[in-house]
Amino acid sequence: MCGARRHLNRVLLALSVVSALAALAPRPAAAQGGSDAAADFPGKPIRYVVPFAAGGLTDIMARMVGHQLSEEWKKPIVVDNRPGGNANIGAEQVAKAPPDGYTWLAVTLTHASNVTLFPKLPFSMQKDLVPVARIASSPMMVVVPASSPIKSMKDLAAAAQKSKLNAGSSGNGTPPHLTLALFESQTRTSFTHVPYKGGAPSMTDLIGGQIDVVFSNFPESLAYVKGGKLRALAVTTRERHPLLPDVPTVAEAGYPELIVENWTGLMMPAGTPRPIVDKVAASVARMLATESVRGRIVSAGFSPAAGGPAFADYFSGEVTRWARLIEEKHIRVE
Repeated sequence: MCGARRHLNRVLLALSVVSALAALAPRPAAAQGGSDAAADFPGKPIRYVVPFAAGGLTDIMARMVGHQLSEEWKKPIVVDNRPGGNANIGAEQVAKAPPDGYTWLAVTLTHASNVTLFPKLPFSMQKDLVPVARIASSPMMVVVPASSPIKSMKDLAAAAQKSKLNAGSSGNGTPPHLTLALFESQTRTSFTHVPYKGGAPSMTDLIGGQIDVVFSNFPESLAYVKGGKLRALAVTTRERHPLLPDVPTVAEAGYPELIVENWTGLMMPAGTPRPIVDKVAASVARMLATESVRGRIVSAGFSPAAGGPAFADYFSGEVTRWARLIEEKHIRVE
């Protein structure tokens, strides 16, 4: 009996030693939570989904961010263009991806308006995705053919009140369409909206005189304005754009409430560990603070943003702002 008791005591002692050593052993980062969750991030390639075709504001900025952070982290960031569905196809893929920090989504004003335009989507921009950082923005620019008799925003409003003008856009519910609708609301005018499948064909028809005006994305019309094929009436920002310092702002042109920015930012699936979200946001902020990157952003026709944690509130505000206009103007997407 004594031998059995001594054997039992030895077993219990061994178990207590094992338990003590286990308590002292380091835990995996995922179990620890806190800052350790981001300590080894990223440990593999990152997929950066751009829900638009290559070449636009969103794609250019995503590739710039991807290149800079790839160099910083020594891990590939692969841009994956997934256009279609008014940018909802790519957004849904990221919303349903594992929340581990390795799938990113490039978002724009389009996604804020989509919340109202597509109320029955199989995912939620606000519940299934988490805002990480706002990256850059670009003004809209109101342009007419160089031969047009319309020389100012006041001329445009007056002409629209006299007769129905044709206004092109890159599609129903896009930023150019929403800016047009905002101008209609503020001036009590009505244009014949002509939606195109992208900004480039609208520029072609505007130069050719098939339509009268486009509230265009700034980079899409910049070269044509500089080349003398189009006339810029105003830019929709509070300050004049450095690439076109002679073009007035909408406030200077008499429409201070027509401030519109087509912005782009970064989101991840909801549930992504907060330390990873914060690490990416901080890296983007550092990147945007460097003079070389800021210079490249400005030369491309954009303005660098400084959005980290504030991006969540900014996105929510954009959803609310455009929901009111979409409902007022009964904007629908086919």
